[in-house]
Amino acid sequence: MLTRKIKLCHINAHITCRLCEGYLIDATTVTECLHTFCRSCLVKYLEENNTCPTCRIVIHQSHPLQYIGHLRYPLLFVVFASRAAEIKKQRDFYQKLGMEVPGDIKGELCNMKTHLDQRNGDTKSEDTGNKEAGEEKPEEDNDYHRSDEQVSICLECNSSKLRGLKRKWIRCSAQATVLHLKKFIAKKLNLTSFNELDILCNEEILGKDHTLKFVVVTRWRFKKSPLLLHYRPKMDLL
Repeated sequence: MLTRKIKLCHINAHITCRLCEGYLIDATTVTECLHTFCRSCLVKYLEENNTCPTCRIVIHQSHPLQYIGHLRYPLLFVVFASRAAEIKKQRDFYQKLGMEVPGDIKGELCNMKTHLDQRNGDTKSEDTGNKEAGEEKPEEDNDYHRSDEQVSICLECNSSKLRGLKRKWIRCSAQATVLHLKKFIAKKLNLTSFNELDILCNEEILGKDHTLKFVVVTRWRFKKSPLLLHYRPKMDLL
């Protein structure tokens, strides 16, 4: 069977991350456009953005992290292992002849070893984390997102048709959505349906899928805490 050798530089564009310019680690793809990045790079990027770093397509207005897919890239690690073996042979050749190993060979071998060790370490940590998470599941289930970033909120009523909350100051996860707040208010006021409520920030109606983090960044614009929100009966706009 004929085999063909391909230079690494010819496939680099397909196995490197556009965000960190390094080789892909835990490759993760945007489902809307199929562009791929390191998982940690993409997650960090999406904390402040909701578009693809490459083509700028909107992934999702409020929950972009739910629209990325985790991939396995066995080819990448085969390339690394093969290249590392080749460099090791070159190093052994120089050592056998009693010659000093060129600095570029030593440097590349060291970099590849570090990268592979990092990958193996991440895998072990992930497996250990999953195991520990399984063992401590009851404790995790009772966390109720207290370990998340928290947002302080003041819920004010701006309609005479509804009464104000006895406790209008609340603190909850930044990942909570406007829908969660609607359900909370409806429960506290004994309303028949949470869909009959509007929640506003700076007199602008908020979408039910907006997270509080999204509201703080795009509507409240990091003003002084607490985040001030108003609620009222839903108004049908013509």
